[in-house]
Amino acid sequence: MSHNRRWNTEKRSLAGACLVHALHDGYTDALYAFMPVWQAQFGLSYAALAAIRALYYATMGGLQMPANHRLRGWTPRAALILSTAIAAIGLIFMSLPFGLTGLCVGLMVAGIGSSIQHPCASVLVSESFGTATRRPLGIYNFSGDLGKAALPALVALLLPVMSWRPVLGLMAALGLALIFALMRLLPAIPATTYKEKRPKPGSRRDGFRLLTVIGGFDTATRMGYLLFLPFLVEGRGGSLPTVGIALALVFIGGAFGKAIFGDLGERLGVVRTVMIAEATTASLIVATLFTSLPLMLMLLPLLGLVLNGTSSVLYGTVPELSDGDTGRAFAIFYTSVIGSGGIAPILYGAIADNSSRTLGIVATAATAALILPLVLALGPHLTNPAATVAEPRKSSHQALRRRSEPRATPNPEKR
Repeated sequence: MSHNRRWNTEKRSLAGACLVHALHDGYTDALYAFMPVWQAQFGLSYAALAAIRALYYATMGGLQMPANHRLRGWTPRAALILSTAIAAIGLIFMSLPFGLTGLCVGLMVAGIGSSIQHPCASVLVSESFGTATRRPLGIYNFSGDLGKAALPALVALLLPVMSWRPVLGLMAALGLALIFALMRLLPAIPATTYKEKRPKPGSRRDGFRLLTVIGGFDTATRMGYLLFLPFLVEGRGGSLPTVGIALALVFIGGAFGKAIFGDLGERLGVVRTVMIAEATTASLIVATLFTSLPLMLMLLPLLGLVLNGTSSVLYGTVPELSDGDTGRAFAIFYTSVIGSGGIAPILYGAIADNSSRTLGIVATAATAALILPLVLALGPHLTNPAATVAEPRKSSHQALRRRSEPRATPNPEKR
């Protein structure tokens, strides 16, 4: 493959993966904007509300591994189109007047669609760029936060002027429009490129297991706080548009956090970066309990910076501890973090229902603090836990071009 053609394939693959990631992550976090409406319409408690949302999260997280295994023979283009189509169908079902049961079924169907996206798109980016994957994976990870910032804010702006069911229909229409865009954008890379790899010698399974636990706790902190944030804003006198603005501020800060902390992870090392982020996260979560609404809104971008920034560092560490099969490692990691994101809010909601919302929020801060000793234990498993900057990796087309160049042979007359 020529240099220009390969470069075009890389750009199209990354652009398509980013669009899918932005839409699906936007779908996921836009559900928070619907929670006060669903609570009022169906009479749900905090724990019941978290359980309803967990149907989406449990389906999306629990099917990461089966989806990755089942679709190995599919081209990434076909798998991502299927993923988006199923998610859109789920939203359409949620928008129909089938009551609480229809809402639950639609959430599960949408979760099935989103379970396909994460491992498939991650492997698409990894395989398209060869060994030069750190920066494109960071861009892919960042694109999810763009969707998290845009869709919840859009939903919160539409809910005061429209019923929540038509808003869900509009979200589904965005997915259907993306399907037509993906048909033209994504390159037809053969599925044989994505074969399962054999594990490399020198397994780092213990480090990877610890990484997934840390990722689970980090996600639990984030999802638990976001569960209470709409109600925290409303308790300070905020309206539904203010809830959307608050969520957008967190997600915009998180988007910058993923870019900033990815670079900090290279400069300061994984251990120090995660410890700084988690300690700051716990402190800011507690601070939002004692501030007025305007001051809290000012703190939310900084909180989002550290709340989401850690995930970029952890996500970028997956290939280092993947044991050879990057696709399977991403699927396992996503299963851990998504499963935690579905289960943990139920526990935090139960704490709030049986005590107070304040204690529920404090529990999320305590979870962030628990990560500190765990990340210290992760350090010895990392290749480069110190703050040294690795040599930039070469992209796949650079490596191919270098292998194709003839090697210089010694001149016998100069011996």
